[in-house]
Amino acid sequence: MKKAKNILNPTNIARGVIALAIILVIVAVVLVFARHFGTSGDGVGILSSDDEHRSIVVVAAGDTLSKLLTDQGFSNAQVLEIAKVLKSDADITSLRADSDKIEFVRENADSPVSKIVIIPSPWRQVEITCAPDGKWQCQTIDIKPDTRVVYRAGEIMDGDSFYLAGARAGIPDGILAEVYDLLAFEMDFERDVRAGQTFSVLYEENYSNGKKVENGRVLAVQFEALRGNVKMYRFRTDDGKTGYYDENGNGAIKSLKRTPINNAKVTSSFSNSRKHPVLGYTRAHKGVDFRASTGTPIPAAGAGRVVARGYNNGHGNYIKLRHNSSFETLYAHMSRFAKGVVVGTTVKQGQTIGYVGSTGLSTGPHLHYEIIKDGKHVNPMTVKLPAISNLGKKDKERFLEYRKTLDASIEHLSEHPNWFIQL
Repeated sequence: MKKAKNILNPTNIARGVIALAIILVIVAVVLVFARHFGTSGDGVGILSSDDEHRSIVVVAAGDTLSKLLTDQGFSNAQVLEIAKVLKSDADITSLRADSDKIEFVRENADSPVSKIVIIPSPWRQVEITCAPDGKWQCQTIDIKPDTRVVYRAGEIMDGDSFYLAGARAGIPDGILAEVYDLLAFEMDFERDVRAGQTFSVLYEENYSNGKKVENGRVLAVQFEALRGNVKMYRFRTDDGKTGYYDENGNGAIKSLKRTPINNAKVTSSFSNSRKHPVLGYTRAHKGVDFRASTGTPIPAAGAGRVVARGYNNGHGNYIKLRHNSSFETLYAHMSRFAKGVVVGTTVKQGQTIGYVGSTGLSTGPHLHYEIIKDGKHVNPMTVKLPAISNLGKKDKERFLEYRKTLDASIEHLSEHPNWFIQL
């Protein structure tokens, strides 16, 4: 226990007065908050002011628009009219539990609802108001996100996969998967990844009210691959098309992917003389085998049309796609075909055409993948693949200026990795 003379000295008395003042301020704030904010006790947030009364409902499992509106005093006729307006003017036909929010606005606690605000996402809200003639009308408001550009960089260590190194660098899973998809047009992740290689990604994060909501777009990617430093920049052309381009403005996205299945291990490479694991004698292996479990979706390596689908003793269930006058791809040993994919079907790049299996001459589940160029089988890992598009003169000039902005951002953020910028 302190001595009385120490407790009652002027310094301690002053501290006591200050502490009491702070307590009184806190009590006052609590009283003001209690006056203006509260809850109804049933999960509905209530906000009050001298001008209006607001209540916010988070849609729960089993809630319907009809139920929520009826709980707020709306008649069946009004519910039907509001539902009709939402469907025709805002394309809202249902509510999502634990996601959507509805705000009801009144002049005061005892007044009827004068405005309904539905918040289906942080970037959109729908306001329904009652016109003087009693008709309900709807307005959609788009909310611009607070977009921040961030930079992450990493290095491949001994025993690393690209995914492991990317996760260690702090790259979110969704962004990492997108980067993998982009680089798969240029690289073989099974054979091109070595310890000591560095990589980086410049991407967006979208915030609302100071809180991160989601990751945005990948703006730039760099990887020190065995074939040289791969760089890709996202750019929008004058006609509104968005694509990825190398540092000179040439299309960085190839018409075909070297590795259709992401993160699949190569078990057998393209070869003109390979001992067949089933037949036992040496013959050409005209494609690349990727190990994957039975049922793994097989995406089309590029946009094209199905020109063959069937079964033979060697390939088992297989599909062949024609992409243009020069290139075809073949996918073999499928367990089954994707629904609706038949001869004559047009498919998009990345669309599932079948599922991994072990049909035909196969020792286990895997995808056998072939690229045929001008009627001749070529090595998918080394063949030069055409880019989807290059930039025209006017767009290229704009791109080169924009690339300088991205490069400057990368340089700045690489020196300050915990910072962000807003382009």
